[in-house]
Amino acid sequence: MGPEEFIFRIAGKADERYAREIAEETERSATQRGTGISKRPAESIIQKMREGKAVVAVTNDGQWAGFSYMEVWNKGEFVSNSGLIVSPAFRSLGVATGIKKEIFRLSRNRYPNAKIFSITTALAILKMNARLGFQTVTFNEITQEPLFWEGCKSCVNYDILRSKQCKNCLCTAMLYTGPVKKRRLEIP
Repeated sequence: MGPEEFIFRIAGKADERYAREIAEETERSATQRGTGISKRPAESIIQKMREGKAVVAVTNDGQWAGFSYMEVWNKGEFVSNSGLIVSPAFRSLGVATGIKKEIFRLSRNRYPNAKIFSITTALAILKMNARLGFQTVTFNEITQEPLFWEGCKSCVNYDILRSKQCKNCLCTAMLYTGPVKKRRLEIP
């Protein structure tokens, strides 16, 4: 099974049925990996879907394969691509890259001049982001809105983040540094 066997789309009402599974897998993955993945309740995921701020990947027969969402900060100056999760059954098949490309396109289409960023502790996500044109930056180069950092409260590393006054953590901040104009993202 390759990435061409998945449907990547902006999540809509029909995809709300996957919200609980997405929330549970996000929490399960954080626990298993011992990494800093913030928990998101199903209601929050549904809200992102209703706002048109989420991307879902499904198989041709309708199984949930992956998810991500975007959030806008500083009145559109920044957009975060967050919550990237892939169902364990579909990992290492290109789903994460397909979702990342779609959430990036959605972000760029809705906020063409925004600085798009992501924070992560996962090596695979760091490598993928780098291939897509993101570069590692300090936390000072991404949004400083307190509400953004509130989203980290459910992360196991939140105490570290707070002790550093939200200036650094175990996560790595990555900012898209490629062209601002729309471009087709390709993996080299």
